[in-house]
Amino acid sequence: MDVTALATDYDETLAEEGLVSATTLSALRKLKDSGRRLILVSGRQLPDLRRVFPNFSIFDRIVAENGAILHDPATGNERLLAPAPPPAFVESLRTRGVDPLLVGQSVIGTLVPNEMIVLDEIRRHGLELEIIFNKGAVMVLPSGINKATGLMAALDDLDMPIDGVVAIGDAENDHDLLRRAGFGVAVANALPSLKNTADRITLAPAGDGVTEIIDAILRGDIAVGGKIDGSGVTA
Repeated sequence: MDVTALATDYDETLAEEGLVSATTLSALRKLKDSGRRLILVSGRQLPDLRRVFPNFSIFDRIVAENGAILHDPATGNERLLAPAPPPAFVESLRTRGVDPLLVGQSVIGTLVPNEMIVLDEIRRHGLELEIIFNKGAVMVLPSGINKATGLMAALDDLDMPIDGVVAIGDAENDHDLLRRAGFGVAVANALPSLKNTADRITLAPAGDGVTEIIDAILRGDIAVGGKIDGSGVTA
């Protein structure tokens, strides 16, 4: 089956140190010009993505807050896919000195080792929330919300099947994304555990790795659900 869409994580996958290179942006444009869809799937909040990546409208859909927000850059439409965090819970984290504390429309973000305080407050409030790690970052979301569920919402919006999607990531919060997609890719700088999940590991890190995969798609070297023809390492 031919690749119909690319779903990519942002930090340390598409972007390196928060920035997308001109080379990677050019590769994204080439893939879009080929008639394929582009989906950005990030743990970041939407305003933050706009700030660090002014060209984010190149994507057909953007999944933000690790699956909690679906945005259509062409129309500006935005849909909340998960409930907001309980105010009393947020306030309890502030009271206990959790810093940094970034509160989105649904996600709550902080850094390790604050997860122990967060877990304690989840238990104390009796909430059905999950703690998700992204290397040194900690995210708190309603149970069952992740990048894979966000991707499925985006594909439903675009009326596309999951089978033709290549997904790329680098960290713990990308496991579900890579498993659910038709073909999962870990960039060279990804965590070892994600490399074990992936169907392919790029030779290059971050944005250069994304460019590598885009070039392979355009050459017809990746058939979703089939074998890979190329020099990349397969898992």
